[in-house]
This record gives sequence, C-alpha cells and structure tokens, in this order.
Amino acid sequence: MSSVVLITGAATGIGNLTARALAAAGHTVYASMRDVGGRNAPRAEELLALARREGQDIRVVELDVQSDASVDAAVATVIGEAGRLDTVVHNAGHLYVGYVEAFTPEDIHRLLDINTLGIQRVNRAALPHMRSRRSGTLLYVGSTTSVVVPPFLGPYVASKFAADALAQVTAYEVSQFGIETTIVMPGPFTQGTEHFPNAGHAADDERAHAYAPLDAMVARNEAATEALFPPGVDAHPRAVAEEITRVLALPADTRPFRTVVDFSQAGVEEVNEVLRRAQEQFVTRLGFGELLTVRGARPSEPEGEPTVLSHSGPERPAS
Repeated sequence: MSSVVLITGAATGIGNLTARALAAAGHTVYASMRDVGGRNAPRAEELLALARREGQDIRVVELDVQSDASVDAAVATVIGEAGRLDTVVHNAGHLYVGYVEAFTPEDIHRLLDINTLGIQRVNRAALPHMRSRRSGTLLYVGSTTSVVVPPFLGPYVASKFAADALAQVTAYEVSQFGIETTIVMPGPFTQGTEHFPNAGHAADDERAHAYAPLDAMVARNEAATEALFPPGVDAHPRAVAEEITRVLALPADTRPFRTVVDFSQAGVEEVNEVLRRAQEQFVTRLGFGELLTVRGARPSEPEGEPTVLSHSGPERPAS
C-alpha cells in the first residue's frame, strides 16, 4: 500500500537514495532539505526531474531540523497538500570527526541540535496528526556506532546514542495511539554519502594538536573501515534505502523494531537481541507490558484492536 512519506535530509546520501527508492515503489515522497531555493536548488530540481521523467510522485519541501518554524511549516505543507502524513523517515544528520577533548561544548551542542533535537522537533510537528488518525510510522535512520562506539567520532556517537534512546522511549508512548516505530541501523559507509567529506571538526585547535600522536590513526580511519568489508562486497548506502523500502512494504503489524544494514560484520544484531530481551523483561516487570503492543484503530481496523509491536525482526544480512 502506498503512503505519504516525509524524509528529512534528502538532499544527498541515504535520504536522497531513500526518496528515489520509495518513489519508485509508488509512495508519495516529500523529500525535505534546507535552502531549496539556493544551495540545494540543483539537488531539488534533480529529484523533481526524476519524478517527471519516471511518472513518480516526488515533491520537495524546505525543512531545517534546527528550526521549529521550518519544521512546523514543512509538516503543515505535507498535510495540507496530501491530506495526511503516514510515515516520517528521520534521516537528517551531521558527522564530526576528531578528538573529544578538542570539541567545545558549543560544538557538541550544535551536533546534538541537528542529530537529536531535530528528531524531537519533527516528531512534535508530526505526532499530533498521527495521534488523531490513530495511525503512522516513525522510521529512524540510526547507527551501529551506538553499539560498537568507534574512536574519533565521540560527539557523533553521543548524538546517535541520545537519538536512539529518544526513539525507543517515544515508541513506547506513541504505540498506544496506533503509531509504529522502526530503527534502521546502518553500519559505516565510505562511499555514496557526503558524511565524511562534509564532516565537522573540533573548534579548539590547540587541544586537537595535543593529540597529534594519534593523527596517523585518524588519517587511516576510512581505510581501516573499508578493510572490515568482505572482499567483493558492494558496501553502498543504497542498501539502506532498499531496506527502508522493504520495511515500509511489510504489513503494519510485522515490521521489525530494529533492523541492521552493516557490511563491517560488527555483530550488532547479536547485541540488539540481548538488549531487546532485557528491555522487554524490564518493562513487563514494571507492569507496563501493554506499551510493547501497538494499539489504536487504523482506517481498516476496529477501534481498540491491538497489533503486536515487533521489537525484533529478521535482521538484514550484510550481503
């Protein structure tokens, strides 16, 4: 069944690839990005041209996850034009590379504002509509870094940890209004995104220089990551877009809570399963087991009919 999907950070990388994949699958896609009339105008026109050429429904909307007003306006545009908003794909994000001590509090605040608070802004704009319809899906593009915790990405890892926690607790609460959650966890990619080329760096050069003995490790970080990929594997982020498309095509009560797209063979799936069991047992022991079930009426379901919120699912193999 096709749906109306809003994707944040769709100018490049995973967001852009996801917009293309979902549109090709028949969804109405609102590809959001900053500065649609300026810096990102060529990227916006490229998506619109694709839609015209292929007969797809891709629309571009201005959205800056750091601005309440921008987020509110974007969500209002989607609902005003399409009449509904079925799915939000939380993809917008930024990367910092460097030594943790060298990042100022202001540096880290900015990254958290993009990678974590940006999610909260979009959810606060979209959830009133979804709650009123007793239907919707929040799909988060998370990261395996929140499990494996690689070096030299400290603020980024912290922001992804925080975003993941926010997504999990939000999932418990919105499940009682018929709203589902999936967290797609990409592993590292060294091609196909602008994460590394556009990565931010620490503002305190003096502190960064104090870590000069480690500079060689930072310099070979990409090569070290690529060495984790099995020989002959095409480790391209299009696999994440394909997985998002697969998940949204599943019946609403069968979608996994987490799914992993990782070519580095980091063992994240095993950690996720242990975490899932511990969390579900703890929440159940608290007496809040009903929060593990999605409730509410979708248009085709009777009021109050529960569906199971799948906190685990078939993990996507790294292939």
